[in-house]
Amino acid sequence: MAETTSYERIREVISRVYTAIDAETVADRAATSPKTARKHLATLADDGFITTVTGPNGATLYRRSAESLVVKQAADILSQVSPEELQEQISEMRDQIAAFRQEYGVESPAELTVDRTNELLTGSERVDEPDEQTIREWKTTRRNLAFANAKKFVDTD
Repeated sequence: MAETTSYERIREVISRVYTAIDAETVADRAATSPKTARKHLATLADDGFITTVTGPNGATLYRRSAESLVVKQAADILSQVSPEELQEQISEMRDQIAAFRQEYGVESPAELTVDRTNELLTGSERVDEPDEQTIREWKTTRRNLAFANAKKFVDTD
């Protein structure tokens, strides 16, 4: 640990947690003081790496921001895929999403879920009813497209 700074250790702790935690817990895991942890956590929040939420007792809790996760995923993709391959994958995912939209007559899997719920409540049934696997595939394709587009953005930045 002596070869890393307290900032680096705090950033590493936050990058490995999946639920919001308090500054004292971060400090303990990063082998630093709560005061130092709060200072670095504030910097990480200002940089957009983490977000803060209010805990049940009013304490500030910290967790990794969704945006920083997208950037990390984009960087991971960058290391594995050439720009040409990425452009081809983006095109394929856009085509697949367009096919879902055309087949089900809605713009998103969330809208499809709402339509399905409304149809169930009114007693009507779709002939082209998608299964949960199809909805999950549509959601995954949208997420992967967002990652790929973020990667493309990171590449050109």
